Amino acid sequence: MVDDGHSMANKRPCCFPIAGSPQPRSLPPSFQLDMDFLLEIFLELPISSLSLDLSFEKLLESRALDSDQNVLIDRALLLGSLLLEAGKRCARKIASKRNSCVWALPPDLTVKVFSILDTRSLCNVAATCRMFHRCAEDPLCYADIDLRTITPKVNNAIVSTMVQRAGQVLRSLKLGIVPGPSTSYGPSQPLVFPIHSSVDASGFSWNDKRSRQGKYSSVLTRSCLNSLLGDNGSAAGLLLKRLHLHNIDRMDNPALCAALSACPNLIDLEIVGLHVELRQLLESVSTNCHLLERLFFESSKAGRDDSLKSPACVDFINSCPYLTSLSLRGFKLHDYKAGILVKGFCKLKDVDFSASYSMTGAFLRNIGNSSSSNVLEVLILRDCIHLKEVEVGRFLTAVLAGDFKFIRQIDISNREGLASEDYWYERCYNPSAFPLKQLSEERPDVHLIAEFPSEVSFLEIERMIDSDANTDDSLQSQLSSHSSDSLFVSSTESSYNNDQGSGDEDDRFADHVIYEEIL
Repeated sequence: MVDDGHSMANKRPCCFPIAGSPQPRSLPPSFQLDMDFLLEIFLELPISSLSLDLSFEKLLESRALDSDQNVLIDRALLLGSLLLEAGKRCARKIASKRNSCVWALPPDLTVKVFSILDTRSLCNVAATCRMFHRCAEDPLCYADIDLRTITPKVNNAIVSTMVQRAGQVLRSLKLGIVPGPSTSYGPSQPLVFPIHSSVDASGFSWNDKRSRQGKYSSVLTRSCLNSLLGDNGSAAGLLLKRLHLHNIDRMDNPALCAALSACPNLIDLEIVGLHVELRQLLESVSTNCHLLERLFFESSKAGRDDSLKSPACVDFINSCPYLTSLSLRGFKLHDYKAGILVKGFCKLKDVDFSASYSMTGAFLRNIGNSSSSNVLEVLILRDCIHLKEVEVGRFLTAVLAGDFKFIRQIDISNREGLASEDYWYERCYNPSAFPLKQLSEERPDVHLIAEFPSEVSFLEIERMIDSDANTDDSLQSQLSSHSSDSLFVSSTESSYNNDQGSGDEDDRFADHVIYEEIL
């Protein structure tokens, strides 16, 4: 080491307390001065990595005992980590001061800008510097909380912290597991017929969505919405407008209903993949959410939820007069209940009954003269297994007759085609009863989506069963040669046994229940 007049050998002795040696009750007054002086010398020395290694090795060799060497190594590691943290901490302070000087926006405008960011970007901004962290803690920045993820990363504590920061400023809360970025259709065409695809408007097939629901176990529990509750009118959910919950496995009826009771101003409710019954949800909405404008409810039970009753439908209609968008997907929804709902809401514009396991389309006959038909714009009956060709044909004829003047989109796509008039398992892949040419000429503003597969599945399966009724092994081998997507009945289990929407088909349908059990 070059002696430049500041050699440590010619200066004060080191006053560092040594581990393992008796410690003084109090440090001498000159300790801080010695620390400052030694640190200044240490940081100003032209030290390279190699010279530092050699110096430390020599220092270790000067200790005869292994215990002393271990103590010295521990001290070096501790000193290095403390020095590193001190450097980072001071760098943040300096950066914060510099940002305060060069940042052009005042704090209130900065908070306004931060409130526009999504939740993930807001968290990244808050970790940048102290000035941004203080601004990012403002309640306005948490008015719209979106904690949806592709894989489980969010727990109840994170939700509670953000909701508490927002307080009664909270306007939107989105939680749970989602499949990923959604895609949309290309430019709309006046008429699309046919397109061989099974992808809906969100970009994911029904089977894909259901498979993603159980792929991960969310770390959120049934109490993840408890932070919305409060006493004496202090609930964070009091002014909440939008609540979206996706695939929270542990969320049940009581927990969701308790949360909805704290959200009287809710206008947008979206629920996907929760173990919640349709009847109890509608009853809770009818009791607590009278301002609701949009309800999107996708079942996690694949057509086995038959809990909805007519009185619940009527109460729902009377309690939520402002509803404009209704989506009930994957439920065992009978025609007469669908008719009550569609006819009852006078402002209803969007209807989505996709994957309904009992609906034949008979309800479409009675809504043409209702007040709701004057504003209906979107009707989606995708993958409804019992949807009949003749009912769809009647509906399109009514559209041409002028009963649905504002209709803009109709989706009757089905991976198994449409049901025939007599038997639901006799499928139609190229509906001849549709006035397609006339519709495209007289109503070019209507976007008809009718996506059907090639003519296989049901008819071919029926022929195989007839020819191999006594050979189970042969039946299994032939069925295995077909893709799972073409066997739509494989996911229905025995949910059609009590199907009231297709009672005229019960005689021959009983023979096909066993097919579903085999599949």
